[in-house]
Formats: sequence, C-alpha cells, structure tokens
Amino acid sequence: MKLIFIRHGDPDYAKDGLTEKGKVEAKALADMIERYNIDDVYQSPLGRAVETAEYSLKVLGKKVTTCEWLREFPALIDPNLSEEVRRAYSKDRKINPETGKYEKRVVWDILPSYYGSHPELFDYKGWRDAELMKYSNAVEVYDRVTSEFSKLLESYGYVRDGCAYKVKEGNDKTIAFFCHYGITSVMLSYLWHISPMVPLQFLCIAPSAVTVVVTEEREKGIATFRTSRVGDISHLNLIGEKPSFSARFCEVFENEDERH
Repeated sequence: MKLIFIRHGDPDYAKDGLTEKGKVEAKALADMIERYNIDDVYQSPLGRAVETAEYSLKVLGKKVTTCEWLREFPALIDPNLSEEVRRAYSKDRKINPETGKYEKRVVWDILPSYYGSHPELFDYKGWRDAELMKYSNAVEVYDRVTSEFSKLLESYGYVRDGCAYKVKEGNDKTIAFFCHYGITSVMLSYLWHISPMVPLQFLCIAPSAVTVVVTEEREKGIATFRTSRVGDISHLNLIGEKPSFSARFCEVFENEDERH
C-alpha cells in the first residue's frame, strides 16, 4: 500500500486559502496527479488544503473524505506559563494587544538555541516528559491524531504491533492525504518510530510537495512503512515554478527578506 501526503499550495493564512502562487502550484500538481494511481482521497477540513485538493479531484473524478484530525497539527505551547517556554521562543514572542498576554506558539518554531541544549526533545519516548511539554497539549494531541491515523491504517488491513504492523489484509492501494506540513511531520514520525520533534524541527516540505510512503512485507504477515520520496516538487520544476519559501527560515541571518 502507498500513502501519499500532499501539502497544500502556497497559503494565504489570513483567509485560509491559496495565494495566486498557491493556485499555480495546485494546478501543476493536478496536471500530474493521475500518474500516482490514487484509489482513495482524504483531506484536512482547512480551506487551504480543501482548495488544493479541488484541483486534483476534478482530474481524478473521485470523492473525498474530510477528516477533522488531518487539520494542521493544533498543539500549542503557552509562553505565559513558564520562563522555560519563554526561553524556547526568546526572540520570537508576540503579545496579544487585547489581553496583554503572550500568544501561544506552535511546537515547530522553537529556537535552535533552546532545542540545541535539550536533546530529550528528540528522544523517541523522552520528548513526552520534556520540561517544555508540561506547558503544552502536544502529547495529548499527538496521541489523539496518531490514534486516528492508526485506525485508518487498520481499516486497510495494517495493525500496529510494536515497531511493525500485522498484515490482516495486504493490498496495493494508493491513499492520498491533502493536508499540511505539521500534521504530515507527525504522521511520518509515527511511521518512523521517532520523536515528532525531529521532523518538525529539521524537515522542510514545500507547499504542494508530495511525500510517498510504501509498505514492505518482507516476511508474511509483517509489514513496515518505508519512505520512498519526501517533499517532491517535480511538478513545479516541470513548469519552471520556484517553490514557495513557506516552512523555511532564513538561509543566513543577514537575509532580511527571509523569515527569521
């Protein structure tokens, strides 16, 4: 079985849709989508993912299932609760002018000066007990999301068993998920058996990029998931479209026109 994770096109977060560039990206993806031989399609309920999927669904002629748990990974960390959290976002804190309090932050914007000295964040089990996680709902949300993901895999015949999967009914279907960078990173971490903080801090998946994971059943009834492609933007390369910078930070500090 193949799992295809597709990030939405370049986002306009203010309206939860696509920018004009994002629409170009979504169309370029749709022009190539048939080659993936997709059987079933799932999407996030958020507008930017839905709009991206619409282009491909018109080509595929398929219905889509919307899953609430596929929305962008909603775990947040609250800087108001601890100096520990404020250190993790020391140069990137924002104050809500109405409340006078710090705004909550997503778990993948932690500064390198913090996570560089907290290796427990990258431990498969240790991240759950990290000091920073005490001021976040990340563990709870991770468990909920991965539980739903696991149920979906089980419905296709793959039941999680330790670090592998029992094959109840093997198949060669291709399942597509139109979703987001954060939630894709979480699902990959679950399949890779690593802390979600690893891909959330060190992986970049450009808007409209395609990531492919494939089952391997080397022993009868026992399967694993191997990632064969990460962040593929060949559909953009074919039309000479430069990938969006979204999901990245500045290449060097002096690049004032890039996100810091």
